[in-house]
Amino acid sequence: MRSRLKEKFLLFRIRAKKDPEAFGAVYDAYVKQIYRFIYFKVSSAEQAEDLTSEAFLKAWQYLKEKRDVSNLQALLYSVARSVVIDHYRATNCVPGTVSLDESIGDDSTDVASEKFLKDMETKFDTTLVLEKLRGLKDEYRDVVIMRYLDEMSTGEIAAVLGKNASNVRVILHRATKALSAAIAHDRQRTLDNPQEDKE
Repeated sequence: MRSRLKEKFLLFRIRAKKDPEAFGAVYDAYVKQIYRFIYFKVSSAEQAEDLTSEAFLKAWQYLKEKRDVSNLQALLYSVARSVVIDHYRATNCVPGTVSLDESIGDDSTDVASEKFLKDMETKFDTTLVLEKLRGLKDEYRDVVIMRYLDEMSTGEIAAVLGKNASNVRVILHRATKALSAAIAHDRQRTLDNPQEDKE
């Protein structure tokens, strides 16, 4: 849902009239994005489905209370992040992360990141990329999903994360660098031990 006017109209109908059809339109517009966002943070598709439902229920309740919402997309992603955090707290689990080099130069740009992802699509197996994406720390995984899978702008991501666009660009650069390093490490291991793949 890219139309700000349509989004504002749906928000008005939800908050003023508690209109379930308006929220249904919001659900239809965002469910795939929110599901995908959650899916990369949990261990199964079933969990992702349950948590996606919970996120939309919480968003519906939040909106019905007539709280001020300036950006519907940012609200949905924020609620989804909270639902996942609550899930891990409730189950006493900690999502796995890979700690990789976080250094950054002054040349971090969206153009470099976009070139990286296009190169990755052509050079590597999608399954490998998705596996390594799951291994990134939460903040890195979030920005990669929002930027490249959900095609959100850095400004939109900044609204979700509560950061400025410059910070998002830095995080995105670090995330793509970490993802690239994880894939390169896996490829090198495969080259060093070709028999592992055959077993």
